[in-house]
Amino acid sequence: MGNKSNGIKRILQDKNTVTLLGVVAAILVLIIGYNVRVKQAINPITVPCAKEAINGGTKITEDKIMSCQIPKTMIKGDIIQNSNQVLDQYVRSDTVIPAGSYFFKSVVVEREQLPDNIILNVPKGYVLYNMSVTTATTYGNSIYPENYIDIYLKAVSKYEEGVTSKAEADRIMLGKLVTNVKVLAVKDASGQPVFANLDEQRAPAMIVFAVPEEYYILLKKAEYLRNYDTTLIPVPTNESLSDEPGEVAISSESLKDWINKVTIWTES
Repeated sequence: MGNKSNGIKRILQDKNTVTLLGVVAAILVLIIGYNVRVKQAINPITVPCAKEAINGGTKITEDKIMSCQIPKTMIKGDIIQNSNQVLDQYVRSDTVIPAGSYFFKSVVVEREQLPDNIILNVPKGYVLYNMSVTTATTYGNSIYPENYIDIYLKAVSKYEEGVTSKAEADRIMLGKLVTNVKVLAVKDASGQPVFANLDEQRAPAMIVFAVPEEYYILLKKAEYLRNYDTTLIPVPTNESLSDEPGEVAISSESLKDWINKVTIWTES
């Protein structure tokens, strides 16, 4: 036993032997490390891909997604690896995702980022209305898509010789005209959604909503009254918090009758 221990000791004291053992150990580490890295690179990972061709502007539903495997080395920063980041999103309107293709961040967008997404929200028989607003009239940019608003009408009579008496001039009329209006979009002056990118501070210039054609005509009449300075005022409500939001409706029949009285009705 003692001779064996002395033999091992002599071997370990031999510089050439120690050097050789170190080289062998280093080579083993390199080989093992290389094999591990090659295995990691070759082993595929599972990512979502398109089960069928998906046209631009289409909602990506669960039946349009399948799982595909891809080598880890082919994963680039733009490939979406989690199906939750794809489900219920939309394909960018100017592209098509081919069947079997991976989903890329550059072609998968939120609904609000689609240029024609508002039309998708218009109920049958309704007409889109575009109301001019400012940061102040939206309560410091506090009116969001899917919020509900009431629309008030402010009308200030002008003096016009032979039409309006001086006693009637500058008289103010204010009242709620339409209630339970659902906001579909809030856009800036260039038509971009105000809340699409929260990193950019965009000033609201218009809110878009849909109303029955009769209400659209009434609002436009109120907007174009010649003998009055008129302003349509959006007022946010908590209607969106209700389980069953109310239907859009005329709030004041007297205001409606007054608008129709001072304008001309034309049959379509």
